[in-house]
Amino acid sequence: HRLSRPAPSQEPPMTAFTSATTSRAGRLAGKRVLITGASRGIGQAIALRYADEGADLCIAATTLAGLAETQAQAEARGARVLPLAVDVADRGAVQALIDTMVAQLGGLDVLVNNAGVYHAATLLDTDPADFDRVMQVNLYGAFHVLQLALRQMVKQGAGKVVNIASTAGKGGSMNQSAYNASKHALVGLTRCAAVELGPTGICVNAICPGFVETDMLQNFSAHSAITGLSFEQILANGRARVPLRRFLRADEIAHLAVYLGSAESDGMTGQSILLDGGMLMV
Repeated sequence: HRLSRPAPSQEPPMTAFTSATTSRAGRLAGKRVLITGASRGIGQAIALRYADEGADLCIAATTLAGLAETQAQAEARGARVLPLAVDVADRGAVQALIDTMVAQLGGLDVLVNNAGVYHAATLLDTDPADFDRVMQVNLYGAFHVLQLALRQMVKQGAGKVVNIASTAGKGGSMNQSAYNASKHALVGLTRCAAVELGPTGICVNAICPGFVETDMLQNFSAHSAITGLSFEQILANGRARVPLRRFLRADEIAHLAVYLGSAESDGMTGQSILLDGGMLMV
C-alpha cells in the first residue's frame, strides 16, 4: 500500500483547555506535558498513565475526533486536557501547537515525541514518495516538535523529552528500510540533543519498543504480500523472536515513559532504552 499525507482536517485546529481538578498528586503533578500521536496505541497509553500521575496534558493527533477517547479517559482520571489537531510534518502547525499550549497551560515541562507512521516494502520496491512520507513524519516531524519544544524548555530552564523510537532504530529488518532509517535517525537525534542540552538541565532520552500489541501491528499485514506468509504466521514468527514469547502491552511502554518524564530520571540523558521482551538481547 502507499502512505499518503492525511487530508486536511475540516475541524478547528484547537479547542478550549478543560479543567477537571485544580490540585492533584502524583509523580508528574503539575507538569505540563505534550504528547504527540496520542489518539491510540502507545501515545494513548502514555497519556492515560501521565493523567494518573497528575500531569496536565496537551494531546495531539491529526484530527480532534481521533483524540476524543483519549481526552475522555484522561479527564475521567482527573486530568486537565488540551486536545489539538496537528500534522507534525507541517512545521508552522507545530509552532502554532506549541504557542497554543504555552498560552493555555502556561508552559511545557515534558515532551513525549510519539507521532509516527509505518510502511513495509522491499528496499528495491520502495517508492520514493513512500520513503519521503515516512521521513517527513518520523524524522522531520519529530525534529520539528523536538526543536520547538526544546526552545520553550530552554526559556524555562528545565525539561524532559521522551522520544519514542523502536528496536528498528537499533538494527536491520527485512522489508522496512524507510521505517528503520527514520528510527535510526531518531536515536541519533536523541543523543545529539542530550549532549547539547545537558548543560541546561534538560534530559533527552528515547524508548525503543519491540513488538507492541497495538493496532499498528495490523500494518504488518503488508509483509504477507511480500513474503507469501499469512498474517498469523508473520505474528507467530515475531513472537518466536521474543524470549518472553509474547508481544508487549502499550501500558508497559507507558510505565517507562513515566519514569523518564519524572524527577526519578534526572540523572539519565542520551539513552535509547530497549523495551522489547529481550528480542535484541539474543
